[in-house]
Amino acid sequence: MREMTGGEAVYEALRALGVEHVFGIVSVHNIPIYDAIHRLGGITPVAVRHEQGAVHAADGYARATGKLGVAIASTGPGTTNAMTGLYEAQFASSRVLLITGQVESLYYGKGKGFLHEAEAQLPMLRTVTRRAESVRRTEEIAETIIAVARDIQTGRPAPGAVEIPIDLQYARAEVDIPHIEGWPRVRPGRDALARAADILRSARRVLIWAGGGVLASGAEGELQTLAESLGAPVVTSANGRGAIPEDHPLALGPLSAHPALQELFDTADVILAVGTRFQAGATRNWSLRWPGRLIHIDADPGVIGRNYTADVAVVGDARLALAALVRDLAGVRVEPAFAARAAELKEAARAQIRREIGPDYAAIMDAIREVTPRDALIVRDATVPAYLWGNRLLPILAPRTSIYPTSAAIGPAMPLAIGAAIGAGRPAVVIQGDGGFMLNIGELATAAQYRVPVVVCVFNDHGYGVLRTIEARTFEGRQFGVDLATPDFVQVARGMGVSAEAVDSPAAFRAALERGLASDGPYLLDIDMSKLTPMGGLGSPPPKRTPDIAD
Repeated sequence: MREMTGGEAVYEALRALGVEHVFGIVSVHNIPIYDAIHRLGGITPVAVRHEQGAVHAADGYARATGKLGVAIASTGPGTTNAMTGLYEAQFASSRVLLITGQVESLYYGKGKGFLHEAEAQLPMLRTVTRRAESVRRTEEIAETIIAVARDIQTGRPAPGAVEIPIDLQYARAEVDIPHIEGWPRVRPGRDALARAADILRSARRVLIWAGGGVLASGAEGELQTLAESLGAPVVTSANGRGAIPEDHPLALGPLSAHPALQELFDTADVILAVGTRFQAGATRNWSLRWPGRLIHIDADPGVIGRNYTADVAVVGDARLALAALVRDLAGVRVEPAFAARAAELKEAARAQIRREIGPDYAAIMDAIREVTPRDALIVRDATVPAYLWGNRLLPILAPRTSIYPTSAAIGPAMPLAIGAAIGAGRPAVVIQGDGGFMLNIGELATAAQYRVPVVVCVFNDHGYGVLRTIEARTFEGRQFGVDLATPDFVQVARGMGVSAEAVDSPAAFRAALERGLASDGPYLLDIDMSKLTPMGGLGSPPPKRTPDIAD
């Protein structure tokens, strides 16, 4: 044990956890923590412009690295600002820890109207975290932080939070820093693994479904080995993209919901699902069905059977379970014709999507993949280009390079990319809509300050394109709340110290993207969607209905 301040105890706990970066905003209710970080070194603080951006950046950092992402906020308004980021991290099963202040212990819970008083902050945090704790003694700061970090990184990852009254951050005490040797993995049961192996030995047509749990456990190597050993095609969820390179012969990408792949589900005799919840989008709101048997592997027993009944439930870490199956199924092969047919159906689906999005967007997508390094980060927002081609068609070629707001929130892409690029030490390409971009546009200044290598591609249709289409199809063509007065993004970016240029064609996009990736910091492309061939589907609202005589 050593004597230290509470702020120093936070620092020592973060160092013990291997934390190298924190994202946040300094305030009167966390300043001793920041002082310790700046004074003692070894942790780089990244000053964002909004607490929502801080948690999103910590989330992007966690997804790109597999490490703990840490955000630091102030009590009250700082923490309420952070809630959206925690909501997204919970939806995405991301390792994010929020450390926030609290008013002095003397005033906590008294309702006296003290500065940034937030009596219900802890129960609020518990709505979007697996575990949130409030520290009551300086001696408990480090052990509380480490206990929460251990909890949220064991099994299926989740965000967590710790609030620390400001007087405890200043106070001195004898503090013990727990020794950390790593987190335990959930070991799968032998009997369940044996039943799964027996089913797979007798199967002829196996389809593997890989979710985000494969990447969370670092099991992409085991997944690819098992797929190649069996000769089984692999479909991924949105969170599972990159678990197998999408240019691999057995990779089908995130196309489970595409009608062209229905034949695979109809003819597969076994679905081997690993690290997935079978979320709505990937299953056409759970209307996707199959006659074959389901083997479901997940570290969280609560997700097995939630949306689809498993014939065999394997509760355990994906990496340990897949490694065991690789050993148990050595020499087992399934029908090669099934994988060959899967490849044909994949190409049919991709060809159909390319036709739907039109030649200009297909060319832009191709340019992103051809110009961007294989291991660069591809970060999408909830926007028309993401829905129609970024999430389905743009190939993801390496693990932990695909980041998308799992909750389908608009706006997180920019701070997610900042955290991911800082953590991975590689460039990020952001696919963003103009409406969503405005929610976190201030983080351009963060990117400029730290020279973060992000190329922000703002697909600009001066409004909310998805909602335009929904309104047009639902309310007889009436439009409301979807047209936005957007700024000149090029001038805004340049005013923040970010290089930027306007783009109005696929050729111009490719050249501009090359310049952006070659630059030594952030770069913005303002893409005028009105100059491009329109996309089908959600990207192209139908014409207003013309009333007939009977009306």
